[in-house]
Amino acid sequence: MNKRQTGAQFEKITAEFLMEQGYTILEMNYRCRTGEIDIVAKEDGYICFVEVKYRNGTDYGFPAEAIGGRKRLTIFNTARHFLLTHGYQDETPARFDAVLILGKELELIRNAYGGFQG
Repeated sequence: MNKRQTGAQFEKITAEFLMEQGYTILEMNYRCRTGEIDIVAKEDGYICFVEVKYRNGTDYGFPAEAIGGRKRLTIFNTARHFLLTHGYQDETPARFDAVLILGKELELIRNAYGGFQG
């Protein structure tokens, strides 16, 4: 299995996990010119932009280490684009969640790196 197939497999597993946690999935793999967001979902009145990071082991670091400043900026700009193009108002509460997968263990971090309003 190549990286793209592995990523798609774990994004699907993550979507199912999020639905079990009460999330409603709005879009998978939202793409625009500014970047890509793995999962866009809704939970407790928030639009949640979810980044999925998988590592089989720690040889190349922990999953959370792969969400650095540049990646966060890309996700932030892509989230703004999503909100603007999908008719959400400036007051729409949004947050950035992460699902970190190490081996077969999933960890959900709500508001992993701040939120914003529209």
